[in-house]
Amino acid sequence: MANLKEVRNRIVSVNSTKQITAAMKMVSAAKLRRAQDAIVRMRPYAEKLQSILSNVSASLDGSEGGYSEQREVKKVLLVAIVSNRGLAGAFNTQVFRSIRRLVTQLEIEGKAVHVLPLGKKALDTYRRTKYFNPDLPTDGASLYDGLSFDKVAPKAELIMRLFADGSYDQVILVYNKFKNAAVQVLTEEQYLPVAPPAKGTADARSAKADHIMEPSREEIVQNIIPKSLKIQLYKALLDSHAAEHGARMTAMHKATDNADALLKDLKLSYNKARQAAITGEILEIVGGAEALKG
Repeated sequence: MANLKEVRNRIVSVNSTKQITAAMKMVSAAKLRRAQDAIVRMRPYAEKLQSILSNVSASLDGSEGGYSEQREVKKVLLVAIVSNRGLAGAFNTQVFRSIRRLVTQLEIEGKAVHVLPLGKKALDTYRRTKYFNPDLPTDGASLYDGLSFDKVAPKAELIMRLFADGSYDQVILVYNKFKNAAVQVLTEEQYLPVAPPAKGTADARSAKADHIMEPSREEIVQNIIPKSLKIQLYKALLDSHAAEHGARMTAMHKATDNADALLKDLKLSYNKARQAAITGEILEIVGGAEALKG
């Protein structure tokens, strides 16, 4: 059995850790509320806009719809949307696991793959791998310092430019979609080219119709479609941001519960050790007294 001093030091250490995890849980809960409000307001608009974007892109000619051009896929860009900090359970790990699976599958098909990291953890993971393209920007972590549409738009413009000039034939976003505080849904979403509506759906039937467009087709292609794509990337980052705080709050809640259970066991061990020490001292005193009598 460990001596009293060792057990006492462990109790102090676990108590300190518990205070830290409890504080982090409360901070994440406060941040989660704001992040959740932002994504709940944005998601219906972004999803409807995505549906409209798919319809419009499907009705455009190949020469008109530059961002919906379906070409032979030789080079793929995977956009890894993760957090800047850890202590969020498997939040970042499941994104990296998904990217590893996608990379293996794409390389088997003979396609070249690069990863664009958005988040410090992704940059740290891929900076020294062959999937990191030094020509791509490395300042993705700064997006989370006051996340806003204006900060995300330049990144979306860069991705669209890389697709338009043929640097990449397909762009896939990999991120955690926020469902609730305890559940994050891993999402692999094709960003470019704009995917046509699924066959048999109302959107697919609508896409086949001959639309009268206002404003003109040219203005839609030059202005509305790029703005819609910027909003899709912004929505993915908002989703990931809310999911991060939910994952961290859940992880810190579990860590606090584990610390409570460990403290209970340590206090029991401490009391046993103290009782054993007291019993030993009593036996020594009684033994000494008996020896003096004899």
